Amino acid sequence: MADFHQGGSVATLHNLTARPLEELEAELVSFSKKRPMGLLLPSLFSELETEAMPKILDEVKKVPYLSQIVIGLDRASEIQYREALDFFGELPQHHRVLWNDGPRLRALDAELQEQGLAPEEEGKGRNVWYCLGYMLATDKVEAIALHDCDIVTYDRSLLARLIYPMANPQFSYQFAKGYYPRIADGSLNGRVTRLLITPLLQSLQQVCGDSDYLSYLDGFRYPLAGEFSFRKGVIPDIRMPSDWGLEMGTLSEMFRNYSNNKLCQVDIAEVYDHKHQDISVDDRAKGLSKMSIDICKLVYRKMAVMGTVFSKEVFRTLKAAYFRNALDFVERYKNDAIINGLDLDVHKEEEAVELFAENIIAAGKNFLSSPHEKPFIPSWSRVRSAMPDIYERLIEAVEEDQREFTGK
Repeated sequence: MADFHQGGSVATLHNLTARPLEELEAELVSFSKKRPMGLLLPSLFSELETEAMPKILDEVKKVPYLSQIVIGLDRASEIQYREALDFFGELPQHHRVLWNDGPRLRALDAELQEQGLAPEEEGKGRNVWYCLGYMLATDKVEAIALHDCDIVTYDRSLLARLIYPMANPQFSYQFAKGYYPRIADGSLNGRVTRLLITPLLQSLQQVCGDSDYLSYLDGFRYPLAGEFSFRKGVIPDIRMPSDWGLEMGTLSEMFRNYSNNKLCQVDIAEVYDHKHQDISVDDRAKGLSKMSIDICKLVYRKMAVMGTVFSKEVFRTLKAAYFRNALDFVERYKNDAIINGLDLDVHKEEEAVELFAENIIAAGKNFLSSPHEKPFIPSWSRVRSAMPDIYERLIEAVEEDQREFTGK
């Protein structure tokens, strides 16, 4: 059951009444006349072959208020791009598929690389960045929602609640973060948020002192949610990471660019489940292990920008504080699971804590040894300043792909 608690420094929009979807969508249709809305779907081709994506497509087809849908397609050959065009061709809304591995977009990427303006890593961050650039270039929408493509519990009420704070003209919000409980199949999920983010933020405050930034991050109920929405005007100045730090990096950019009263978090689902990443204990370059390192590095960088001085000694102290705090959280979650009749493997929880503790140090070593690292993708404002015709060329590349492979 939802509560109405307002904690932290940003507004929380709860799901208090299970309002009928028809009412929400009717309002959104009326809002769309003055504030057109779009949806961004960053997808791997492999996700089109899962149980999740066909269901998402069936739900999105019914959405009556979208003016634009942009699909960023990663890891796709020409044959797979053609399959994706057919797959998404069922959408009645105006839509385009960005073939990120196609020769036209790769050629444009190579030009940007030469000027140091392109993402340096493959992944979701790069995919989202190009899609946002395309949506800026086409200038069809004022409010944009983004959600993952592996949600097995998806229904379109998630999208309606996610985009509502950006669509309602009575609201002044510029950004909304979705949140939900990570419970599925009788288990408590969301290990990285539960066992890394929350105890890490509290440990950083213990070791480095109180911080508005850390308190801000700690106020989000599910900071790693891949679902958020924003007004179009937010996009040109975002500098997002291309690695696993995308979600935390976006929150950090909102903290830097906007006052907290322009930001909110919104309850978008009663049940949420998606593809689970392997914890990857033996390989720091994969799975939740890499995710934890990328997230730690991002938080360290942001704190350094704000004046925090880090050293080997600080990171050792931070690891010790984190380890004790995280084990306390394991006890809390165990009891929470028991009272709700959920499964929780304490052994695996503590294994994850041990891995994350080691990765706090690994991320710290990386941070100290790579002072010249450029972890963020340049903003679209900067790109357009260096290449004034980038929007037109991005549109041309996407449209030429569309015409060549569909004849339309």
